[in-house]
Amino acid sequence: MLISFKSKSSPEVLMYQEHAERILRLLHKSPQRGVITAAEAAKALSLLEQEVAFTKEHPKQDVEHDIHTPEQEEGESAEHAALQRVSFSARAFPLLEMLRSASQQNEYIMWGV
Repeated sequence: MLISFKSKSSPEVLMYQEHAERILRLLHKSPQRGVITAAEAAKALSLLEQEVAFTKEHPKQDVEHDIHTPEQEEGESAEHAALQRVSFSARAFPLLEMLRSASQQNEYIMWGV
């Protein structure tokens, strides 16, 4: 299932629910429906930036894999499979940009509505 994040400050961001849940848990928000108010945007941005920095410092702990493709396809080397992995920071980037924009423009972000 996809989660669609919407804000007047930036284009819509779509994420698989499984990937968005990690971010929303970090922000103490429900994946079904919610809002990050303009007042909350700066704090949410800070929390998400900290998590991105942590996963970059500890890449072995960042074991998020794309759930829609196998970790290693038949005939594929382990090295190639590891290179194809999408990091948490790459998955979080569009929402980070949306949070930055929402914070600067004093807008909110909604999903599930």
